[in-house]
Amino acid sequence: MSLKAWIDRLPALPRRAERGLALAAVIGQVVIAVTGAVVRVTSSGLGCPTWPQCAPGSLVPIADPLEGQLHQWIEFGNRMLGGLLGVVGAACVLMALAARPRRRRVVVLAAMMPMGVVAQAVIGGMTVLAGLQWWTVAPHFLASMPLIWLSVLLYRSLDEGDEPLRPTVPRPLLHLQAAQAVVLVLLLIAGTLVTAAGPHSGDRRTPRLDVPVELLAQIHADLLFLFLGMIVALGFGLRITSGSPVLWRRYWLLVAVVLAQGAVGMIQYWTGVPALLVLGHVLGAGLVVAAGANLWTACRDRGPAPRAVTQPATDHAEPAPV
Repeated sequence: MSLKAWIDRLPALPRRAERGLALAAVIGQVVIAVTGAVVRVTSSGLGCPTWPQCAPGSLVPIADPLEGQLHQWIEFGNRMLGGLLGVVGAACVLMALAARPRRRRVVVLAAMMPMGVVAQAVIGGMTVLAGLQWWTVAPHFLASMPLIWLSVLLYRSLDEGDEPLRPTVPRPLLHLQAAQAVVLVLLLIAGTLVTAAGPHSGDRRTPRLDVPVELLAQIHADLLFLFLGMIVALGFGLRITSGSPVLWRRYWLLVAVVLAQGAVGMIQYWTGVPALLVLGHVLGAGLVVAAGANLWTACRDRGPAPRAVTQPATDHAEPAPV
């Protein structure tokens, strides 16, 4: 049986199961970013000192007479979670291919999930082999953020159609959202630089970025205030145009997570960057990106989702008698 024939025979999942699988991808992308921070704040970044093996000659942690195995298992656990996320991503691809009708946009978004996991594994391997240099750790975190955004788009695409995109808000507000996305990228990059100069390097022997933390934190805070101002401006624009209840719910969700993230960041700075708040700040970053993508989809309409069909697309009706 050819691969195409095998794919065409895949049973379609119920809509509820499709949503559940896509939601698992969203949650997994956020969680993997947090567990990466766990590796960093526990100084376990080189717990597995090589890649793709954990230790030379072993895929799994081995006893270390000096360091023990705790750091190894923390790093190894993060790698295993990445593998599990890859399985979820592959399941999303199969779900998209089995759907009837099969939708190209959903297939493409689903394919981004396992591809992103593979890319993250390669970046993670480079990070370990480079000894956790800050300029390799930062891309490892930043790569998670677009994957969170894409996973939200995948989740929402299951309830959307395939019609040409129709804005649900005036076009200037779409431009404002695009500008917000650019500022959000800069905000995330600035956050990684603050981390690179801060105390949590992932390993106590790793050199830090030689720039004053206070300067980088100020730039990060300034970008946050700019981002907040743009969110307020978007709110006024939606108020004038009478946004839908769904749009307003997603807007206030974004406001809530951004304010909470800002509060965590300030407390984190004032209290000397305790490890627990670092994890909360990374979680907040993932939630801000997810909430931003969620609002993004509410401002754009693609029509209703197509009805599921019970007959596979490759099946043909019996020819009529001549």
